[in-house]
Amino acid sequence: MALEHENGQIRSELTKTRVAKEDLETKFAKIQTRVDNYNTKIVSLKEDVGVLTEENNSKFEALENGAVISNNAKAKMRKTLKQVDANKLSQAKTLKDSMNLAVAYNLEKAINESNLDENDDFAVNINETVVMISIADNMLFNTGSYRLSSKANTVLQKLADVINSEPSLDVMVEGHTDSRTINTAHIADNWDLSVLRATSVVRKLQEKYNVAPEKLIASGRSSYQPVAANDSRENRSKNRRTRIIILPNIDKFFALMSENDNTVAEQNILD
Repeated sequence: MALEHENGQIRSELTKTRVAKEDLETKFAKIQTRVDNYNTKIVSLKEDVGVLTEENNSKFEALENGAVISNNAKAKMRKTLKQVDANKLSQAKTLKDSMNLAVAYNLEKAINESNLDENDDFAVNINETVVMISIADNMLFNTGSYRLSSKANTVLQKLADVINSEPSLDVMVEGHTDSRTINTAHIADNWDLSVLRATSVVRKLQEKYNVAPEKLIASGRSSYQPVAANDSRENRSKNRRTRIIILPNIDKFFALMSENDNTVAEQNILD
């Protein structure tokens, strides 16, 4: 009797234990499901953080002139600015000022490396990101002609070196004449002569010095933008000139930076 009573108690405890075990297993399953859900959310959040970081790096900031710059581009710009003269750098008050300094530094470096020496017939002026190079007509052309002389080769080679050093440039070639009128079988007037001289330079840069044609612009100014009065032989010679205007193309500049970023990312993946 005692053993049967004890056996009944043991069976009752066993039943309670089984019920408790099943209850615990149910609770554990719910907890495991919540843990799995949390882990999934953590992984998703980590992925979101990575995406947001990348988006932030590539996020564009608008400049005053309507151009845009990404954080990646700003990082590259800061790297260049470390090489800029401290006095010039202290004058940069805005992001646009900093960008101008960085681009101007690269252009000045290219010009110096190309040995474009200034003299009475050749002048270089850099205003922020725009480079203006003025070349006297006797260095490029014979009098009253739009055909390039042999002396032009040295100058155009150096000029092409500067243009080809930076893919994100547009180059305007302007022909200028003095006030004396011209009319020949091949040249109608000063407008004609100034444009023909500009196209001669553009064509030479493209065909002989491998400057990309989409970067080039040819224009003629005739005699209407003189740098001196046309009242003497010396002054008229100053007005007969070809002006090269090198303009950084902001859209190309940042597009190239973006391409470089993608190339680096692809290389990292391959590595």
